[in-house]
Amino acid sequence: MADTHKNSIKVKVPASTSNLGPGFDCLGLALQIYNIVETHFVDSNADSTRDPFLLNAANSLFQALGIPNRPFFCKIYGEIPPSRGLGSSVSVRLGLLLGLNRLLASDNQPYLSRNQIYQIAVKLEGHPDNAAPATYGGFTLCLPDGRFLRFPVSAELQIALAIPEVKTSTEEARQVIPPSFSRSDAIANLAFSSAIAAAFASGRYELLADLFHDRFHQPFRKKFNPQLDVAIEAGIAAGALGGWLSGSGSTIACATLSNGAKVAEAMAKAIGNNCKALVTHADNVGATILGS
Repeated sequence: MADTHKNSIKVKVPASTSNLGPGFDCLGLALQIYNIVETHFVDSNADSTRDPFLLNAANSLFQALGIPNRPFFCKIYGEIPPSRGLGSSVSVRLGLLLGLNRLLASDNQPYLSRNQIYQIAVKLEGHPDNAAPATYGGFTLCLPDGRFLRFPVSAELQIALAIPEVKTSTEEARQVIPPSFSRSDAIANLAFSSAIAAAFASGRYELLADLFHDRFHQPFRKKFNPQLDVAIEAGIAAGALGGWLSGSGSTIACATLSNGAKVAEAMAKAIGNNCKALVTHADNVGATILGS
C-alpha cells in the first residue's frame, strides 16, 4: 500500500462514562480503558478507508481547514467495547481527528488546535459529555455550547463496571426520553448533579454516597437495561457509594473507595448472562498522540 508519509500516527484515547445518573448530557468521566487509532495518508482512493463513519469525521476536519479531502487509511484496536455506553464512538472520531491533524501539521499543512478538534468532535457526537473527558481527561462538567470545567480525579476513587454482552443503540435509547419534565423532576436532577460536581471538584469523594439518582433518562432506559436497579443495589451492598447507567448503556457503573473488585463482581453476578466485571480508575490525561 502506497503511503505518502514515512510513519503512521497513533492516538490513544480513553473511554468515558457519561451522565453519572442525573447529569444528563452534562457530566462525564474519563476512564483508564483505551482505544488506539492508527492513521496514515495514502496516495489513492483505492487504498483509502471507506467506512462512512470515519469518512464523515475526516471530512469535517478537512472542511474546517478549507482544504481538499485526502485519502487515508485508519486502523482501530483496543479495549473499549462498542455500543456499551463507554464512549467508543467518540474515541474513534477523536483519535482519527487528532491523528489526521498531526499528520497535516508534520506535512506543513494547515492544522487545528486541540480545542478546535474537540469542538468538531462535539458537533459530530451531538453532545459534549463524552467528548470533553475523552479529549482532556478527568471529570468534566459541560455546558450546552461545548465549554466545560475539568477537575482531576484521585486514584483513590475506583470505578467498578458491569459490562453486559448486549449492546445498546444510543439513538434508540435517546428516543425513549420524554421531551419535557415536571418542575420537581428538574429540581431533583439539578440538585443531585450539582452535588456530584461539588464532590468531584473538592475531591471529597465520600460525599458521592447516595447522589446518583436520576429522573431524566434512566427510568425510561430500563426497558433496554432491565437489571439496572438490581445491579446498582448489589454494588451498593458490596460497598459502593452509588451507581448509574453509563451513557445510554448497557454498561452499569459504580463509584467506590474500596473493594472495587468485589463491587464489580457483585454487579456482574446480579446481571448474569456472562456479564464482564471490570475495575478501573479515572484517566487524567485524555487523548494522547503516541507518534509513529
